[in-house]
Amino acid sequence: MKSYKIWYLFATGFGLGTIDYIPVGTVASLLAIPIWWMLMYLFPYQFYFLFLITGIGFGVFFCDQATKIIGIHDHKSIVWDEFIGMWTILTIIPTDSWLWIIIAFLLFRILDITKPWPISWCDHTIKGGFGIIIDDILASVISVGIILSLMNLYN
Repeated sequence: MKSYKIWYLFATGFGLGTIDYIPVGTVASLLAIPIWWMLMYLFPYQFYFLFLITGIGFGVFFCDQATKIIGIHDHKSIVWDEFIGMWTILTIIPTDSWLWIIIAFLLFRILDITKPWPISWCDHTIKGGFGIIIDDILASVISVGIILSLMNLYN
């Protein structure tokens, strides 16, 4: 049972997701930015990309285990997917301007909260840890598409 607690700890962002009086998804998404910045500053891009892929793989497992513990699919306390969502966007978009990072954050949160189709389809149809992670990755990909379109308009 002790290993379940470790997976739950990771899935909840080391307990961040269990705090009732803050919007934990938004805070997790914000916290993902300085973690990304630190990793990109200290390590080469290839290391960061490997970190992201590993985070997705482990995240599927963490989130699946947390769902089993909680008994609710994609409970609000599970915030690992928000970290993965933001890290995915920041891996793809050109990040030479804080303006685009802010726009990426805002777009991701809007899409993650409102869950328009096809994000809502993933959220309701795909269960387990993969389902928890994939809807946030999809919100990231859609955000990237919007950001790249906006960048093309202004260039």
